[in-house]
Amino acid sequence: MTYGWAAVCPATQWHTLRRWASVRYSQAKQACFRRKGFHSRTGRVCTFIAKVRPMAHYLVTGGAGFIGSHLSTELVRRGHRVRVADSLITGKRSNLDHIPEVEFVQGDLADAGFARSVAQGCDYVLHQAAIPSVPRSVKDPITSNRANIDATLNMLVAARDAGARRLVFAGSSSAYGDTPTLPKHEGMPSNPLSPYALQKVVGEQYLQMFTRLYGLETVSIRYFNVFGARQDPSSPYSGVISVFATALLDNCSPKIYGDGEQTRDFTYVTNVVDGVLRACEAPAASGEVINVATGGRISLNTLFKSMRDIIGGHLEPTYVEARQGDVRDSQADISKAKALLGYEPGVSFEEGLRDTIAWYRTARAAATA
Repeated sequence: MTYGWAAVCPATQWHTLRRWASVRYSQAKQACFRRKGFHSRTGRVCTFIAKVRPMAHYLVTGGAGFIGSHLSTELVRRGHRVRVADSLITGKRSNLDHIPEVEFVQGDLADAGFARSVAQGCDYVLHQAAIPSVPRSVKDPITSNRANIDATLNMLVAARDAGARRLVFAGSSSAYGDTPTLPKHEGMPSNPLSPYALQKVVGEQYLQMFTRLYGLETVSIRYFNVFGARQDPSSPYSGVISVFATALLDNCSPKIYGDGEQTRDFTYVTNVVDGVLRACEAPAASGEVINVATGGRISLNTLFKSMRDIIGGHLEPTYVEARQGDVRDSQADISKAKALLGYEPGVSFEEGLRDTIAWYRTARAAATA
């Protein structure tokens, strides 16, 4: 439950809640819901009343994956009920070991019946489930389409029929394609260069259509090269920071596709979690597509040198041919997120990079112990 004291005063009537706190229901039942006190501004004796709101029930699809597990962790920390639905094709059950409170359900969201069952009773749906890889979608567009479009449509129908308050979708900056304009803003036309990018654009359009046709509140959050702890470096489609970290810690030369001067708006996962959870309740966000990132850009060559400086050593990267479907430069305009969500990136790239490398160093030591 959440509650806060609001003043009822003859001179001022209702005032903004002065303090909010998260408590469990058992605690809320024992709380003193009415008390006398002095109003801080008027000095008048007032009655203070505790406003009580029940904790919400969240469904996190893909919640055993990288970003989904961080969302689940923060929701549990805030006292919410969390159900995770994941096929474990790319996710790992071990990513949730530290939060046993989570209800875990394994299955395929491209199965409409499974999607309906996991949406029941949930207030919010955070649809993170996907096969999030440009190269993988180029290699196998049919499987990618099933995971990224069929499953998204199923979740929209399931959320609508279950009476969910809002569905928040994991969009992608790949929707912008290779348009030269920087930074990328949400008013720009889409220009997908890969099946994955196209699938994310279609997902966003489905969300907006469901908002218009059925009144289901939806928000699409476009991610920009998210990084952090628990990002799996073992896949050939993994994020570049996880790949660089693992290679440098193993004293191996990592590959860079192309000349390394391509730039990305690398965003620490804590910032993304903040943006997504703000999108759940921001009144003006429904039906919108919103960038969540840092608003800067860093080349892969600069990234490599920064990581090498932190880890140590004298390795140089191995340059190989650029990959099909990769965009040259990416940088987010985050003014819309600031205006609609009150979002500001709370963790800098440098701080997030140090924390991420520390996590990989610890994980590597534990694995070899």
